[in-house]
Amino acid sequence: MMGGNNDWRLTNQEKFLKGSILVRKRYVKPREDWDHDHCVFCWAKFMEDERSDALNEGYVTSDGRHWICLTCFHDFHESFEWKVELRRQEEHQ
Repeated sequence: MMGGNNDWRLTNQEKFLKGSILVRKRYVKPREDWDHDHCVFCWAKFMEDERSDALNEGYVTSDGRHWICLTCFHDFHESFEWKVELRRQEEHQ
């Protein structure tokens, strides 16, 4: 079962992600010298660039610090009790 207690992607993220408010949005680098982030579960890469080895969209905590890919969101959203904030993407660019 994906997302179960023995899942290799679980490394104590509940300490900082349990009950978090998430926003689904397109990745935008936070500053000029920072070009990517990683999913806090599977380490998939998020980038602005259209590359085959990177994601361009996912879920991010409301403070913009922690990115979650769509697969990991699907696998863990119930157990982590996330709430998704519905905002227009334009508000965050």
